[in-house]
Amino acid sequence: MTATARTALTRLGLTGGIGSGKSTLARLLQARGADVIDADAISRRCTEAGGAAMNAIALHFGSDFLSADGALDRQRMREHVFAHPEARQALEHIVHPLVSAEIQRRVAITQAACVVFDVPLLVESPRWRPQLDRVVVVDCTPETQIRRVHARSGWDANATQAVMRNQSPRASRVAAADIVIFNDTDDLGTLEKAAEVLARRFGLS
Repeated sequence: MTATARTALTRLGLTGGIGSGKSTLARLLQARGADVIDADAISRRCTEAGGAAMNAIALHFGSDFLSADGALDRQRMREHVFAHPEARQALEHIVHPLVSAEIQRRVAITQAACVVFDVPLLVESPRWRPQLDRVVVVDCTPETQIRRVHARSGWDANATQAVMRNQSPRASRVAAADIVIFNDTDDLGTLEKAAEVLARRFGLS
């Protein structure tokens, strides 16, 4: 990629509450030529058995937070950080620099005109906005979130609402957006049209 093309690279942040359709939109943009960087997927790889974060996690939290194969025991850690906010900060201090380094590596080698950062907690973390040119939020009603997650994962309303409470309020996400896509139906056409508009706007094929 030439220096001129590199200057034109668009960094697009994509977020939305659980069940909003954010990941579906990311796939549609990827099909149109975007390079999609899934921050959660990178974080998961760091905390798999042998992952880059595991030695530091074991040292800080102890072996009780490791599964039998040496990966992060996600359920136990999830319960722990919900109850102890300082533990969440410690975990993020270990994992976030590793995720950031991998993202920077991916951006440095991309050949795409647009990189989409798929980040569920984009609004919650102030570190993201300075890295982005635009923020896209996929929005829907809480009732739709609950219905979709139940259909997809079998979770009951209480389980979904617990996750929703750990995410930014809907109004905060919308307020942080440059572009809001309201996706309250199960018709894929809504997101397909949005992907086409975004692809044209940000130089994708």
